[in-house]
Amino acid sequence: MAEKYIIRVTAGPDYDMDCQQEVPVNSPRPLKFSTDLMDIELNVRVQHYRGLPRNSPSTSPYFDREPHKYNNDQYSISLKFTPKKPQEDMTTLTEGGERVDDEGEEVPDDVATRGISGNDLQFGNDFDHPIRDRLPPGFGTAMNIVKWWIDPGLEGDAYADKPYLYGAALSSFNAVHVGPPKEEEEKKDGEEGGEVGIWVEEGGDQAGLEWRSELGVPEDAKRRMKWALDKANKEKWVWEYGRTYGADFYNPYIDFKDYALRLPGFNLPIMKYWDGQGLRNHPKHSHQLRYVLRNRSTGHVYLVVLFTLHLAEDINEDGSLKPAAIEALRTSSGAEGEKGEPLADPKPKDNGGFDEDKALEEAKKKLEGVSLDEKPDGGNDDVD
Repeated sequence: MAEKYIIRVTAGPDYDMDCQQEVPVNSPRPLKFSTDLMDIELNVRVQHYRGLPRNSPSTSPYFDREPHKYNNDQYSISLKFTPKKPQEDMTTLTEGGERVDDEGEEVPDDVATRGISGNDLQFGNDFDHPIRDRLPPGFGTAMNIVKWWIDPGLEGDAYADKPYLYGAALSSFNAVHVGPPKEEEEKKDGEEGGEVGIWVEEGGDQAGLEWRSELGVPEDAKRRMKWALDKANKEKWVWEYGRTYGADFYNPYIDFKDYALRLPGFNLPIMKYWDGQGLRNHPKHSHQLRYVLRNRSTGHVYLVVLFTLHLAEDINEDGSLKPAAIEALRTSSGAEGEKGEPLADPKPKDNGGFDEDKALEEAKKKLEGVSLDEKPDGGNDDVD
């Protein structure tokens, strides 16, 4: 079934498809763009990649390096970014002289002028349409495992009209570097060097390490992620305007070769449910995975990365999209069917007798006694 589709990865500083650029997946050459809010360089790597552009490398030396080889990581979104001070102040002064964000939470004056609060910079997934009628049996179990085992800081609602799942960037990114990360360009003939592009290691340059130490930020990545689950700690951290950072998000849980979600003790064959919805009938709905870097308080969007599945027949030989596919991607948000008629109000699917409590209990048993620093046993229990 998977061979019927071709994956394409694009990225840009906005949801608008006209702002999206095709990402050279597994290439060491970063994609770069700049806005009034942030300068960003981006590398995307996918293990066993067989998508666009045509003749893209199927892998990257990145996956042969530690910790990614040991983790069996399947994909990575690596960033080098520099926040910029907005031209307009998005905070408000109350009658009492307090500065608050649009949610009414107090923002210290020094944070408002220095950068983005660690409590505000978010990274995660969202959709501009309901997906509750397309969630497969076992989805609730999968989300419980993700929040329990992978990122306890995630918050969201998959059943909302505009579903989302965001976590604080400070606790969601696997590696955070305060200061410019390494940039290992593709080596030329006769020269030594890396071939991975942006390479992010936990820590920072000399000034960044001193800054982290002053805040009491743990040196170890996993401990930093745990430290950042505390709201008070997140508020200490400010992503400063004008300072460059490195960040890397990676994991072994999404298999883009077979389009499956593989969690500890629990596997979910995504393609089975994607195919059943009909990509051609609802091209805006069930064929995209969207990662977003955003500001919780102001609503500013800094980065949108799209993993899009296209029917193979909608791709030209040179790898360009056929007109129908382009039009589908550019269609304004809003749930419409093939002929433009509104879709019926989505309702949750029947779970087909799937026992989510039992499945979650089985996953917990597989992980009992396993340290977060250890690699858990991979489960083979597919959800049908």
